[in-house]
This record gives sequence, structure tokens and C-alpha cells, in this order.
Amino acid sequence: MIETLISSKTRVKLLLKFFLNSTTKSYLRNLEAEFGESTNAIRLELNKLEKAGMLQTEFEGNKKLFKANTTHPLYKDINNIVFKYIGLDWIIEYVVSKLGNVEKIYLTGSFAKGTDSPQIDIALIGNVNEQFLKELCEKLEKKISRKIGYKILTKMTNEEPSLLLWSNKIKEKNIPK
Repeated sequence: MIETLISSKTRVKLLLKFFLNSTTKSYLRNLEAEFGESTNAIRLELNKLEKAGMLQTEFEGNKKLFKANTTHPLYKDINNIVFKYIGLDWIIEYVVSKLGNVEKIYLTGSFAKGTDSPQIDIALIGNVNEQFLKELCEKLEKKISRKIGYKILTKMTNEEPSLLLWSNKIKEKNIPK
């Protein structure tokens, strides 16, 4: 879907990397290893996004770190597009509306690190009927064309990267509408 609008696969990867989780920071060599692409192709796209004001930079020693510019006027729109591209909006809608005892939903795994993957991993905090959740995920997988992996937890640990997507306690939704 997004590939028809943005022809550069490298740019799509960079948008996922930086606009999915606004706290993500990375430098050129790290992106080269992660994407398996040449530094030149990545550098060209980073420069375009930086020139447009969509990415900010900072230096850590001699490394130039890139991160999303959350104050850019299009940040929320791009974030929204990225979330919809992945299918996170559907996950929240299905899970929250069908499973009433969910306290929080976290994005974990590759996407929490800003890396595209055929599987979306989520962690649910609350009292959840696992069989019903499994049935919901199977239906949803067909709708978003991605596998969904899930964990049901009593609390979230800091052992792996995670991004809070939804919480009923603070009525916070990180999924844009």
C-alpha cells in the first residue's frame, strides 16, 4: 500500500524506523547493518528527510544520530500513516472493543525497535480470554496481511523494547485516528 505512494524502499524503512516510535535514534552504520543496504542509498534518503525537517540530528562522539522531529507539522500525519500501514489501528480497535478486560497494550518485537516485519508482536496486560484472543487474531491477520504474536502478562517488564499503544487507566491512545 505505502509502496505505491513512496517508491523508495529505503525511505519506507526509514519512516517505519523513526516514525513508529519517536524515541528511536540511529546512526548511518547501524542502519546499514539493519537494512542490509548500502550506506550511500541510506545517506541519500536520510539527507532528504533531514533537509525536509522531518528528521533531527545530534552528535554522540563522532556519530551523527538521527531521530524523528516530533515538532514537524507532518509528524502526526506520517505517524498515523505508518501505524495504519502496519495495521496497529485495527489491532487496537479489535482487541479493545472485543476484549473488555484489557488494561494496556504494548507493541513489542521488531516493530517496537522500528524494524519492519511480517509479524506484529503485542503484549496485553489484563484478564484476557486467550482462546477468544486467538480467534480475534486469526480474523485480524487476514484483514491486515500480517501475523500477530501476543503475550498475556500481569505487568510489563523492561526486558525488551516496547511501545505503549493503549491504556485504559489514562485513556491514552498512541494510535492516531
